[in-house]
Amino acid sequence: MANAESAQRAEIGVIGGSGFYSFLENVTEAEITTPYGSPSDSLFFGEIAGRKVAFLPRHGRSHRLPPHRINYRANLWALRSVGVRQVLGPCAVGGLRPEYGPGTLLVPDQLVDRTKSRADTYFDGEPLTNGQVPNVVHVSLADPYCPAGRAAALAAARGRDWEPVDGGTLVVVEGPRFGTRAESRWHAAMGWSVVGMTGHPEAALARELELCYTSMNLVTDLDAGAESGEGVSHEEVLTVFAANVDRLRDVLFDAVAGLPAGEERGCPCRNALNGLKTGITLP
Repeated sequence: MANAESAQRAEIGVIGGSGFYSFLENVTEAEITTPYGSPSDSLFFGEIAGRKVAFLPRHGRSHRLPPHRINYRANLWALRSVGVRQVLGPCAVGGLRPEYGPGTLLVPDQLVDRTKSRADTYFDGEPLTNGQVPNVVHVSLADPYCPAGRAAALAAARGRDWEPVDGGTLVVVEGPRFGTRAESRWHAAMGWSVVGMTGHPEAALARELELCYTSMNLVTDLDAGAESGEGVSHEEVLTVFAANVDRLRDVLFDAVAGLPAGEERGCPCRNALNGLKTGITLP
């Protein structure tokens, strides 16, 4: 098993399904170990527009992990350990407004956490397997997504004639079940835009590792309270995602190409830990 020192390197990470990298040439695979256990799968390394990218299947390559059992801490740590400093996290969501129907691409600028049981911080005071003990510190997440990453994602979508929704709130629920009509109507009444199961704690953990993180939300259905009828089904979600995966991949790859070079990162994400004594050494 390869460790971070012997693994390949990348500057950009993509957390998503195998469909985003499976057709690339010269893709190599490396297993990574972390102080937080194993990530969802191996990292898969490829190159897009001259940028070295590490792909990580969020649910595992066979989609064996439900949202609440994903080891998010290991996933983000593994990406940073191979050199990644900017992360794109596409995910399927339900629309909470009638105008956000299937096929809508939304690039959120806000996040609401309604999960229940996920480890969502590195700074919990619990000793690590490497002997380090993290301090309890508090990192700002007022603006959870990288402004430079959002700009790149929006420009990439428009360049592919897929006008995105610029901004909005992603509310993340525990899953794996879909929501009740009452839950969906409450989410909509709060003014939130879309609902998903995997956008948290990725953004929070990325911030704690001083990584830039950008979410790209593909609406696959109108959530239960935003429609009449029987409500959303798993089959419906898969069908809409499959119908849009090729153009989502094109937009994603264009966004990779449009991200600032490492030395040009001028966003606040890279300085999230300034002045904080974390008690741990980041990879």
